[in-house]
Amino acid sequence: MLRTAPPGSPYHRLGRTDRHRWWRPLVGTLALLASAAVVMGFLFVVAAIVGELTNRPNDADGFPTFGPIPDTALLIVSLALLLPLVLGTAWLVQRRPAGTVSSVLGRLRWGWLGRCLLIATPLIIVMLAGADLLLGLTDEGSVVEPAATWVGWPEFAAGLLMVLLLVPIQAAAEEYAFRGWLVQAVGAYLRTPWPGIALQAVLFAAGHGWGTAWGFLDLAFMGVLLGWLTIRTGGLEAAIALHVVNNLIAFTLAAAFGGLTADETMADAPWQLVVVDVLALSAYALVIDRLAARRGLATVVPPALAVPGEPPAPTGAELGLPSVGVESRG
Repeated sequence: MLRTAPPGSPYHRLGRTDRHRWWRPLVGTLALLASAAVVMGFLFVVAAIVGELTNRPNDADGFPTFGPIPDTALLIVSLALLLPLVLGTAWLVQRRPAGTVSSVLGRLRWGWLGRCLLIATPLIIVMLAGADLLLGLTDEGSVVEPAATWVGWPEFAAGLLMVLLLVPIQAAAEEYAFRGWLVQAVGAYLRTPWPGIALQAVLFAAGHGWGTAWGFLDLAFMGVLLGWLTIRTGGLEAAIALHVVNNLIAFTLAAAFGGLTADETMADAPWQLVVVDVLALSAYALVIDRLAARRGLATVVPPALAVPGEPPAPTGAELGLPSVGVESRG
């Protein structure tokens, strides 16, 4: 039988049900890593076999290449598969509803996600415009490669379709893995969310590879801020919205100017982009936090969703979460 966390439990403690045992988060994490490696390995083995049978050319790493759009789609799908793996691990190993990885209500709050998307979209556009302006003022080029050229409508349309279909799932999958599973796995042991937030932020930055110190710090800052927002709002919606919009715009630009196969990521960001990014992320967090407070968004498990007879979990000041000028909202 699946069980939920006690009433009053904050997001990072949703894995702490009456079925919790010390080994469940550890076994779950190992199972998630192993299943991800198997699934991703299977995908790339199949791609390698198909490439060999169809006499596709190899890239610099000796792997068959099918063109910018199929190659990018394969990479995105391999990451998107983390989403069902995370949900399945929560259900199978921790014996709790998979929806408890989404929010304290045990589901994704679609209306709240939509509002976060409306806030994130203009913010990311302004951020990219500001970064482009700062790069120009400091003679460091542009967010689009100077040598980049328009690929033409047919190729752009095909690339855009791939981006719109796959990138939202990929971005959400990363949130479920880092701000979701990792934060809750650590939170099953600790009342404070900060160790889990810090761990997932470092792993999130490291997962994008090593480019520049500025890029690593930017990704780590993003991880901390989105982790904090997840706890403050009781769910992944705000983090998913920002990640989805950021990736959609970035991949759309890449599809338009032939950059889908480029090796650069946010890990390679120069200091100009990081400065603007930190300001934009901070503004997003402030707006989302205030809006969530005004709407009285649930940030802990309400009594109606909890298992009868279980005592409330300690919350409040024990979490150690700083307030941004907002009243406590249970």
